[in-house]
Parts: sequence; structure tokens; C-alpha cells
Amino acid sequence: MGRQMVKQQDAGLLDAAWLKQVARDCGADDVGLVELDRSALDDQRHFILQTFAATRSLLSFVIRMNREPIRSPVRSVANEEFHAGYDDVNATAREIVRVLEERGVPACNAVAAFPMEAQLPGRTWTVAHKPVAVAAGLGQIGLHRSVIHPRFGSFVLLGTVLVGAEATAYDQPIDYNPCMSCKLCVAACPVAALKPDGAFDFSACFTHNYREFMGNFNDWVAAVTDAKDHRDYRRRVSDGETRSMWQSLSFRPGYKAAYCIAVCPAGEEVINPYLADKAAYKRKVLRPLTEKEETLYVLPGSDAEAEAPKRFPRKRIQRVRRQLRAESIRGFLFGLKLSFQRGRAGALDATYHWTFTGKESAEATVVIRNGTIEVADGHQGTADVAITADSATWLAILARDKRILPAILLRKVKVRGPIALFKAFGRCFP
Repeated sequence: MGRQMVKQQDAGLLDAAWLKQVARDCGADDVGLVELDRSALDDQRHFILQTFAATRSLLSFVIRMNREPIRSPVRSVANEEFHAGYDDVNATAREIVRVLEERGVPACNAVAAFPMEAQLPGRTWTVAHKPVAVAAGLGQIGLHRSVIHPRFGSFVLLGTVLVGAEATAYDQPIDYNPCMSCKLCVAACPVAALKPDGAFDFSACFTHNYREFMGNFNDWVAAVTDAKDHRDYRRRVSDGETRSMWQSLSFRPGYKAAYCIAVCPAGEEVINPYLADKAAYKRKVLRPLTEKEETLYVLPGSDAEAEAPKRFPRKRIQRVRRQLRAESIRGFLFGLKLSFQRGRAGALDATYHWTFTGKESAEATVVIRNGTIEVADGHQGTADVAITADSATWLAILARDKRILPAILLRKVKVRGPIALFKAFGRCFP
């Protein structure tokens, strides 16, 4: 095999079987290959090449996690399993790169999860592992928005190695989705971010689950800086929250919930207990999570604030400030889909034309209809409301450094159309 690999490498190709075996020898539990030019990666290619300009192939692999620690209602146990798994992913990726470099093959490992490029505007990650894994035949995206491996189920972490050579063969996506649509992930989600019809409230998930990760860390800093003294700070942040934040800063950020993964029964090695006795599976796996007494973090006026108390009366609700702060107009437009609240939108049916002037100029169309939102470049269709805003002023309003009414009076923000529809737009984004 070694001689065969060398000949094919001389011809400009790497033997795919050899490359996969390298990955397995370095610790991967499963592996797939994708060519850079695959159409499924069209929206990712720029970021891939930004990370490693010589990329010609992508080696995607999975590392299995232990199931029972992830299912534990004790979050320190579950978080340790995640973090240990991420260490394994990065160690495996580094070892693959080392082996390839020793054989004269240029390669670069992409970080599995954290840290990220925290100061980049908009997207803070470069290589998105999920679409690469799907293209490489390592699973499909489930209702919970994670990759479900056909054998290991949801209990996997993903890694990607960028390879500066083409391979003799590439993998294709699997022709079925292991997701069973059992909706246990919907039942388990403590802030109702997952919807029965497949919709996903990113804002709810981000606000609660990632409470002590990057963006939400800003809220804690604001609580510290805004407090008049230690008594005022303790009114804003409980002692337990402070200790939890210290743990995340001192060791590693702690997920508040990964219940959607914990309860997922999909995968050949996972499914049998669920099929044998669904009621018993729910009692053992689902109920300890849904009945756990814990604090749920929600945005004021959000769908999560309205739904969570009804579904989980044993859990404490704490309102926190909005964390998805746009630093650019591009970021504002990108974030509209992420922060949209379809429950708050109700029966709203309107088309909005946005025109931004000044430092950052842009035109966009936002359509809210039937509890959905679409955002497109340019002005399309007939607007019910047209908004023209100075870009710097609008970003200051979003950051709460300026108020919208004075901006309208000073003509920094101009609204043409029913003001009620303009206000309705704002209610969709808590």
C-alpha cells in the first residue's frame, strides 16, 4: 500500500483508502473524503481557502462520545465529556496532519469547536464541520440541527483536515436520514428552541445553552461595569451565577443544556433500547432532564419566555439582555433570521424595504409572512414599509446607545408607510 500511495502521489493523487486508514490509525472512529469543488460546499469554499489556501480535498472524521455522561442531568459530567471529546478531535486532527507532512503531503487541521475567531465580523468560525461531514457521508442533519451518524447516532464530535492534494476517490452523502422524527429533542429542549414542525429558534438556544460562551459573556461584563457596588452587582447576578461564570472562565465554558443530543435514540448502536420500550426509554433518559430544577435564561418578550414556563413549571425563568449585537449592517441583516421570533410575529404579513446610507451602504428586502422571515439583497417586490437609515445611527440604536424616536425626529431614520407595521417589525426581534 505504501508503494502504491507513493506512485499515486507522484501522479498528483493520494490513495483514498490509505488516507482513510491514516485517519483511523490516528484515532478517528469514522472518516470520509470530499473534493473541494463539491457543489455542496459552494457557500463554504471561501472560508475553507481562507484557512488553508492549498486545500484540494477535505478529510472529515468523527470521534465517538460516551452516551451516559452526555445524558446525565449533572451538567459538569456532560460538559467534561464534550470537552474531552473536543480534545480527542483536535489531537486526532493534529496527528493526521503530522503523518501527512512526514510524507510530503501539505495539510492543515481546522479547530473542532472552540476557540473561534472571536473578533471576526459576522461569522466567527472558518471551517463549518457539519456540511463537510454530511457531504463526506458521515450522517445527515437531524431535527435537532446536529449530525446524526448512521451507526453512532448523535453522540459524535466532528473534525476536518484540509489536504493540499486530490484523492483517488471521494465519498457521497448517505441516501437516508437516521433521524426518526421522534421529536424527543423537541420535548427535551428547555427553552423550546426546537419546534415540532422542524423550525429552530436560534436566539433561544444561544441565549440559554451558550450563556457562558462568547457573546453572552458580554452581558456579564455589562453587569459588572454597570453595578454601583457589590450589593447592586449581587442584585443583578446571583452568587451561583458568578461561581458558574468563574468556572467557565477558569476551566472551559459550560453548556447549560445539550438535552437534544442526550435524548436522541437514532443510530444503529443507540436505537435498540428505544425500540424495545419507548415508555421506559422516556422515563430513563428524557424525564430526568425535563424535571430537573434549573435556571432557564430567556430574552424579555421572546417566544422562549412565553413557552418555557408552560412546559417546564419546575424550572426558574431568568430574563437576560439581548446578546446578538450587530457590529455592521451586514451583521444586522444576517442576524435577522437568527433572532426572528415567529410566535411574536403572529399573523404579521408585510414586506420591508431597507436602505442604509452613510458609512456602510446597503439595500435589502425583508418579508415576514406566515410566521417565517426571508431576507434578500436589494429591493424586491412592493414594500409595505420603506425604511431609510444612516448606518452608524442604526447600529447605535441596536446597541442601545441611541434611541429611535430622536433619530426619527432628526431624520437619521426615515419611515415611509404605516408606523404600526414598523413597530410590528421590531416586536419580532426581542
